[in-house]
Amino acid sequence: MRILILGGLEALSSAGEPLRLPTRKTALVLAALVLAGEKGVRRQTVSDAFWADRGDAQARSSLRQALAALRRAFGGGDNASLRIEGDLETLQLAARADDVDVWRFDRLIECGNAADLAQAAALYRGDVLAGIPLPESLDQSFAPHQRSYRQKALDLVERLSLLPVPDLTGVEEECRMLAERLLAADAATEEAHRALIRLYQHQGRLNAALKQFELCRATLRRELDAEPEAQTQALVASLREPRTESTADATTAQTASPAAPTRDREQPSIIVMPFDNLSGADDEYFVDGVVEEITSALSRVRDFFVIARQSAFTYKGRFVDVREVGRELGVSYVVEGTVRRGGNRLRISVQLVDAETRNQLWSDRYEGATQDIFAFQDKIAAQVSGAIHPAVRNAEIAVARSKPPGSLRAYDLVLQAYPKIWSQSSADNARAIALLRKAIATCSDYGRAHALLAWCHSQDVVYLWGADAQAGRGDAEKAIEAAATLVGDDPTALTAIGAAISQCLEDLPRAAAYIDSALALDPNNAWAWARSAWVAIYQDEPDWARERFERSLALSPLDPLAFNLRIGIAMTYGYQGDYVHSAKLLQDVLKKHPRVTWAYRQLAFASAMSGDLPTACDAIAKLRAAHPNATITQMKKAHPSRHTPRVFILMVDAWRRAGLPEK
Repeated sequence: MRILILGGLEALSSAGEPLRLPTRKTALVLAALVLAGEKGVRRQTVSDAFWADRGDAQARSSLRQALAALRRAFGGGDNASLRIEGDLETLQLAARADDVDVWRFDRLIECGNAADLAQAAALYRGDVLAGIPLPESLDQSFAPHQRSYRQKALDLVERLSLLPVPDLTGVEEECRMLAERLLAADAATEEAHRALIRLYQHQGRLNAALKQFELCRATLRRELDAEPEAQTQALVASLREPRTESTADATTAQTASPAAPTRDREQPSIIVMPFDNLSGADDEYFVDGVVEEITSALSRVRDFFVIARQSAFTYKGRFVDVREVGRELGVSYVVEGTVRRGGNRLRISVQLVDAETRNQLWSDRYEGATQDIFAFQDKIAAQVSGAIHPAVRNAEIAVARSKPPGSLRAYDLVLQAYPKIWSQSSADNARAIALLRKAIATCSDYGRAHALLAWCHSQDVVYLWGADAQAGRGDAEKAIEAAATLVGDDPTALTAIGAAISQCLEDLPRAAAYIDSALALDPNNAWAWARSAWVAIYQDEPDWARERFERSLALSPLDPLAFNLRIGIAMTYGYQGDYVHSAKLLQDVLKKHPRVTWAYRQLAFASAMSGDLPTACDAIAKLRAAHPNATITQMKKAHPSRHTPRVFILMVDAWRRAGLPEK
């Protein structure tokens, strides 16, 4: 029996016949067990993810029914090698490694010889669960696995194309087919373009290699408004040189690793990786919060370039070599660690590693009561900075750090709210509001909780999640004023206040002042740069906005919410009158992120202004399907571009022409 989740989802009998699974959710439970691997997964985790809208007892009952359906589908006889094992707490799929495509794919990549890599390439039919509609509640559960396996495929296609000539000759067809599959999914995938260029170079087809480069460059300009990476351009430059052994080695060295974000080469660059949670799944949010605070403390040291937490967390849940991280993100240093919390006791172990040599530069362990967490976080950041750059005074972090809340319970509630705040989901935003209100009830002077509450209310307004935009704006204003006197020098809270003001109130200079204060304290804050860019858009400064969006992307190149920045970049072109390019960028974002339905407003505007009224009408229809309350009247109350009369007049006219009703 075989299970295939690369490029779709299939379960096949030993005779190769498709097995019938009763529901899509049952099939996705099987996929979740596959991705959990030999470690297995907690029953509670599965039931919470798949049946979040049901009570605990009902969710567990639904899980039992799904497992029973899977066991019936597996049957006995030849299929006995595939079974579900576990106890009252955990579940695990037991199967032969060769019977599950992602397991075999991982094993073949680890083996590393040319033949095994070619077999792995053949297995990669497409992204994990490609083409399978995922309910909103499960999208976040599977997204990290989809990103992880796509990155493995990108690494694989480069590895194959960089093989020595004798080995490459035997596997180039599998390499070519993998590159073409990757490009079919995303035409701007530079790793695949480079692989094809190398294959054509190996075959002596210089013109084909140069045409592939031109296709790559045109695609990047059209879809991302970007130029090819340095290693792609270096590879093409090498095509005009004689292909000797020495130049082949030089080309390999130049093209083996992805380009790093642009930065001062003398400036130390660092990433704080997700720490391992040694306590239990219920403490996952707490461990993530510890990492976020250490990252924030380090980012306030102006002598460092610190990769944002959102990009660092794309590595969560998978083993990665620090050298690989260094190559992918262009960082010199990696911070790793573990956290264990039991009762009121806490233990944090941390190490600082040189990303190039893998040498450990410093390590330490911190043990104490749970309420010592704030002191531990500051001390870790200070000691990391001192180990990298002795000229940086530890006091710089202590001075810059935000005042911790008086209640550890309030801090804990804010940590639980974080993933919901950034999920771009109406339901999660409502849960975040409830958690933040609990935090404020526990500790009324917790400035960050008030500030984040203001941001959540502003999201309800501008993303059309709330039924009453005016009421949502009133709630945001109350939270803003409550936070204003409490946040002190907390960059996250200052950014949240500025962002909420820019979206809900009529005072852009005040919004800019809060965000500028955040950047003065924390020049590496990717979110603050992004919100500064949005303020620049609303102030009708599209060139300045685009620069800030690009700065934010450099600080967080793997950010799961990078689509929001690309929407902003698209809007800058719309503000400058390049409506065709703006609409193209927006269509690309919406194709990859169909849940971001509020962006249909911008697509309707850009399309109508470019003369493409059918696309504009379709965008308004999709906007109304997702948000039936969307009207011209509501846009005048809720759309943040109302701050820019020159453009907003054009937007309103475009929406009317595209069919958006007045009321």
